[in-house]
Amino acid sequence: MKSVSHSVAINPYPSKGEIVVLFSGDAQTKPNHHVGPQVLDHHLLHYVVSGKGKFQCLGKEYALERGDSFFIFPGDLISYVSDEDDPWQYCWIGFKGNYVDQLLSQMNISAHHPVISTENHEEIVHLFTQIKNVLKQAKTSCDLQTSGFMRVLLSQYADVNMNVVQHARNVSKLEQQIEHAIKWMTLQYSQPISIDGMAQELGYHRTYFSKKFREHTGMSPMHFLLKIRMERAKLLMHDSLTIDQIASSVGYPDALYFSKQFKKWFGKSPTDYRMSLSIGKRYDCSTQT
Repeated sequence: MKSVSHSVAINPYPSKGEIVVLFSGDAQTKPNHHVGPQVLDHHLLHYVVSGKGKFQCLGKEYALERGDSFFIFPGDLISYVSDEDDPWQYCWIGFKGNYVDQLLSQMNISAHHPVISTENHEEIVHLFTQIKNVLKQAKTSCDLQTSGFMRVLLSQYADVNMNVVQHARNVSKLEQQIEHAIKWMTLQYSQPISIDGMAQELGYHRTYFSKKFREHTGMSPMHFLLKIRMERAKLLMHDSLTIDQIASSVGYPDALYFSKQFKKWFGKSPTDYRMSLSIGKRYDCSTQT
């Protein structure tokens, strides 16, 4: 028979942040060790290290074993019990935060889908152990450290679950790469961006990539990038930046070339556009009462 054990470490300095670890523990349970029925006021995550058991939530029962995790949500009536012949060893983390529900929802984890099976056993156990060890040290920085480890741990589940969701939506690898390219251009528009280089990095010929990008967005990659840059430049016109500074801020080291692109897009040069803004303000006779 396996030797029964139980150990818990708590966070002595819990904050009110986005993700806050409250406590962490691990146990080798005895046969038929039963918890609940009960309702919690925080989130609780368990990972099955070895053995077997059953988890009940919202009237549904889940048979779990090594590599399975189950999430418990605040306010839900739950219970769980270890196997009679092969009682589970598990580790757990209690946590809360004003970003937790949104994050878990994005990962497709809910009371209706509380169980995730993973294969990266050693890495997950290591993260649980790291969190518990940090709490045991009880340093004033433990809240910050454990919230960081918790994000890394949740990313392990996100990698598994989001891939499942994408597969269920029949999202192709190319579509995922196009979405990635869109995010890249949206965030890196101020940097030199080569459509040829982007297509090559993703493993596609520029012509094929551009065709699929147009099917997905309704415009070519270059036109999409130009739209982002011009719309951003238009917003910057309201600031006190020079035309050279605006050009550089949206990815154009050559201010003259930027001005030509701006005029082609908006029908006015940057200088004329900015002048029209100042004239509009000068003759704005609206008042507030």
